[in-house]
Amino acid sequence: MDVNKLGLPELEEIYTEILKEEPNWEAVLKSIIVRFGCSTGTLHFLEQKTSFLQLKAQIGIPSFLIPKLETIPIGKGMAGIAAERKAPVEMCNLQTDDSGVARPAAKETKVEGSIAVPLLKEEVLQGTLGIAKPVPYDFTEAEKNELLKIGEAIATSIG
Repeated sequence: MDVNKLGLPELEEIYTEILKEEPNWEAVLKSIIVRFGCSTGTLHFLEQKTSFLQLKAQIGIPSFLIPKLETIPIGKGMAGIAAERKAPVEMCNLQTDDSGVARPAAKETKVEGSIAVPLLKEEVLQGTLGIAKPVPYDFTEAEKNELLKIGEAIATSIG
């Protein structure tokens, strides 16, 4: 994948790391979090044998929550639903949401505006990316599209 063909030159630093032979996924996630003004993030890769999402990198997640985030079934929580739908799932305020999409433990992160996007390579699920802000927030269509492009680059790297 050619970084210049992705159409987002301002994300070159993120793409350059993604395209390395052995990317530093925590560094990629940190760059994404900074880019979108977020405080937390998770990166899950799909375990093909089990069809579970496995935590690959996280930033800002309280340590007592990590065991609950290590393995996520497709269709459960924001990441699992984004994986199932192969589409972004977002919440303006995770703390006040009562839709049942967010798992109860998610509220313990103390974040509010959050989004999970699928990592898709040629429409085949490879994992999910989730980021969140400490304030209520609706991600714009442009931000969602940018996150999906980043997700595609990650999926291409791992798939």
